[in-house]
Amino acid sequence: MVTVVYFARLREALGKPSEQLALPADVRDLAGLRRLLMSRGGAWSDELADSKPVRAAVNQDMAHGETPVRDGDEIAFFPPVTGG
Repeated sequence: MVTVVYFARLREALGKPSEQLALPADVRDLAGLRRLLMSRGGAWSDELADSKPVRAAVNQDMAHGETPVRDGDEIAFFPPVTGG
């Protein structure tokens, strides 16, 4: 099981702040997890689409598509933050 956390607009659009998710055997990295979540359709495929600015962290370290994900990990998805 992994814990997936959603922040800001993702939390609102997906209707949940977090979830526990059993990883299928074929999901080994962040890109695979993102594809799995997008396969739910609707807001999931819209909000997590490659064309949308979404960042991710695995165990509170910034991550990219090839970053491995394993049981026990915490994965966070969030929009880029801007400030001034």
